[in-house]
Amino acid sequence: MDAAKVKQLMLFIEQCRSNPAILGDPSIAFFRDYLESLGAKLPDAAYGHEEPSKSHGQKSQVPDEGDEDMQDLEEEGIHVQENEEEPEIVESDIELEGETVEPDNDPPQKMGDPSVEITEESRDASQISKAKAMEAISEGNLEEAIDHLTNAIVLNPTSAIMYATRASVFIKMKKPNAAIRDANAALEINPDSAKGYKSRGMARAMLGQWEEAAKDLHVASRLDYDEEIAATLKMVEPNAHKIEEHHRKYERLHKEREERRLERERQRRRAEAQAAYVKAKKQEQSSPRRPTGGMPGGMPGGMPGGFPGAMPGGMPGGFPGAMPGGMPGGFPGAMPGGMPNIDMSKILNDPELMAAFKDPEVMAALQDVMSNPANIAKHQSNPKVAPVIAKMMGKFAGDK
Repeated sequence: MDAAKVKQLMLFIEQCRSNPAILGDPSIAFFRDYLESLGAKLPDAAYGHEEPSKSHGQKSQVPDEGDEDMQDLEEEGIHVQENEEEPEIVESDIELEGETVEPDNDPPQKMGDPSVEITEESRDASQISKAKAMEAISEGNLEEAIDHLTNAIVLNPTSAIMYATRASVFIKMKKPNAAIRDANAALEINPDSAKGYKSRGMARAMLGQWEEAAKDLHVASRLDYDEEIAATLKMVEPNAHKIEEHHRKYERLHKEREERRLERERQRRRAEAQAAYVKAKKQEQSSPRRPTGGMPGGMPGGMPGGFPGAMPGGMPGGFPGAMPGGMPGGFPGAMPGGMPNIDMSKILNDPELMAAFKDPEVMAALQDVMSNPANIAKHQSNPKVAPVIAKMMGKFAGDK
């Protein structure tokens, strides 16, 4: 890093340490903000007439920067969409056709014990019970048929057809939950049981589970097509299609809503970035710039507010030739934001002057002269101050 810049920075920091009021200059507020961002605790003098920052959880009583940023954006012709939450999507009802029944809440029917050893005698007895059940069904005695089929299942609990047949009887009795339990048992024994899929599909249709019913009935139709399956599918499929289309519609709406939310978030982030840029640009435009010829190699844009700690605001009016041997007529014109046409490195590289600048008495006298050049007369008899002013005047005039 450039040694001259480091030395100037060290001098600036030393002056801030001896006179914190320097940081109250609005033109270097950015530096004060930077120190605060690092956790620095600054004295009240560093804020000038401003109220110190309210840290440690206290809210600053200043306008919301976000509002100011948005105002800056509006002035720049940048429009930002308000980040408003959309109302929740409320799904509409679906108009479905077909009759359903109330779920049956009877205790679960008796099931067979799959661990029981099956003999030829038990298989034969199971078939006899099934035959009695079929006879009872033909006569409309469904409760009797259930009893016979339950006995057949107990005698041969490994028969999928026994469970599927009892399931079909429960459907006739409008007990869909009982039918589903038997159909599941049949499919556990034989995953390719067409009658198991058919019974479960019809039971699910009775409960209004249209999509699940359609799936089961399609499988049953592929395994063993019959007219009853086709008739049930004709009633089930339209409802299943309506539900499927309903789900697709609202999935699309939720997806579009989420995409709009993400787009608003992207716009908000872009707006914040643009606001930060606009704010930085305005601060740069409002900050004093170092005129040509001022402090070559120094801080970019010159020393804001003049020589820190000693020459706030520059040297308005210059030294009006008050000091003998000085420059008649002084330095005409004010010098805000730096010292034009003066090689400040001659001062900064002079060890005697640097040592004198650390003396509070000398700095106070220089500030007094800078605020009112006519006050130079009252410091000419001071053995500390007069030589410093004389040497600085010699540097200003240019060393020969």
